Amino acid sequence: MPHRTVSWTRIDRAGRDSRPTIPAGLLSATARIDMTVRTTRRPLYAAGKFDRAAIMSAAAKAAHAHQERFGGTWAEAMSVCLTAAWRTAKLARHMAAH
Repeated sequence: MPHRTVSWTRIDRAGRDSRPTIPAGLLSATARIDMTVRTTRRPLYAAGKFDRAAIMSAAAKAAHAHQERFGGTWAEAMSVCLTAAWRTAKLARHMAAH
């Protein structure tokens, strides 16, 4: 039976590399979307439904700011901001239920 050595450094590094990374600007996009919802007074979740137009509008506004601050493509900015907008909408749904 062959003898194998275990490299704990390699195992630890593999575990760290397999963690999902948080995209740059996700927290600032979430904050910007929260501010957009407050200033426009257009909730992302109301009357038991997601307001998809409000979600898209808030994400687009946040994407412009994200692109100015972090650079990158429009697709990357919209991806981050739509993720943040849907997280915010789902949190609003959760808060409405409780």
